[in-house]
Amino acid sequence: MLRTIESKNAGRLLRRRAVRMAEAERTVRPILEAVRKRGDRALLEYARRLDGLDRPTVRVPARELKQAARRLAPELRAAVATASENIRAYARTQLPRESMSAQAPGLSLGQIVRPLDAVAAYIPSGRYPLPSTLMMTVIPAQVAGVPRIAVASPKPVMAIYGVAAMLEVGDVFQMGGAHAIAAFAFGTRTVPKVDRIVGPGNIYVAAAKKLLAGEVGIDFIAGPSEILIIATDGDPRVLAADILAQAEHDVEASAILLTSSKSLAKAVATEVERQLADLPTAAVAVKAISKNSAIILVRSTDEAVELANQFAPEHLSIPESSLLKDIRHAGSIFVGPFSPEAAGDYASGPNHVLPTGGAARQRGGLSAADFVKVISVQELSAAALGKLASAIATLARTEGLEAHARSVEVRTNA
Repeated sequence: MLRTIESKNAGRLLRRRAVRMAEAERTVRPILEAVRKRGDRALLEYARRLDGLDRPTVRVPARELKQAARRLAPELRAAVATASENIRAYARTQLPRESMSAQAPGLSLGQIVRPLDAVAAYIPSGRYPLPSTLMMTVIPAQVAGVPRIAVASPKPVMAIYGVAAMLEVGDVFQMGGAHAIAAFAFGTRTVPKVDRIVGPGNIYVAAAKKLLAGEVGIDFIAGPSEILIIATDGDPRVLAADILAQAEHDVEASAILLTSSKSLAKAVATEVERQLADLPTAAVAVKAISKNSAIILVRSTDEAVELANQFAPEHLSIPESSLLKDIRHAGSIFVGPFSPEAAGDYASGPNHVLPTGGAARQRGGLSAADFVKVISVQELSAAALGKLASAIATLARTEGLEAHARSVEVRTNA
């Protein structure tokens, strides 16, 4: 089931499958336009038809959130507290710092950091409701100081509502899909217009975010989840477990093991079969394993690293930190045998909202820095401006912008 192939034949596997984005965009365009034109009326129509909404508004009442929090199992509350503390601590390290310094006599340059006014987090609640994604999206925004944080989730899942209450998020809406993205992008009487929408979703959510990028800020266009594992040796049980942890996400998920050991490849493939036998999510994992996953035999660790850089995986697992110096593209990296992807998914601290489909070539995962603006500041004395006046005026006139030049000379030509 989990095939083993030579690296020279891996090109097709490592080329990502074309996502049906064009088809999804055609589907969501009329939804976006309907919400833009008709606001809450259109939003309620779609929420009732697609999300099963049975209340008069998409807003979840505060009492329902508080009730959900009270019903959370003690062990879940403890897990949320542990994970939240680590996510919050890590997010603090990601914020850019304010600064102001003298670059030259009379020339002070620096930056101030300001949070966005309002953001929205999209939290999937279909096959697998994801309260962990609520923590990963809300907590960095809180650390950044965003004053208004809204949450959308299509199904009334008590774990999501309860965790929202634990995080003191009051703006929670039962809505999903493209209509939720549109509501946040345009604003309605019920739903606030936000500056940025973050969080994963299905292909229709991704298509809506793509079409509305510019109207509203987004994190990135997310596709199927993926992991690439480099292993020269190791416990086949552990490697098989990591492959299946990825495969159970979705039938389109991808798990790839790169190894130079034929014996390890065989042992891992056998172990995947064994673990699938009693895996509750096997129906999903089997499809992801057979369609999108493989063990690739490489000639060396160097070749494995180069393939990893070509693929730019969402998750990258490597055997030791000495390889970090050669890694150029990855969403998040897990080093050593005791750093499973699941640690990052839930509780170690770094964010699990990560770029997929090769987007790790351009950026890393969601961070507290995504929720702030860095604003440059400059203050020049008369003497400092005088030293720059000739250069400024020359460049301005070269570009044909005479008023720019005069705006300096009116200050410096006494």
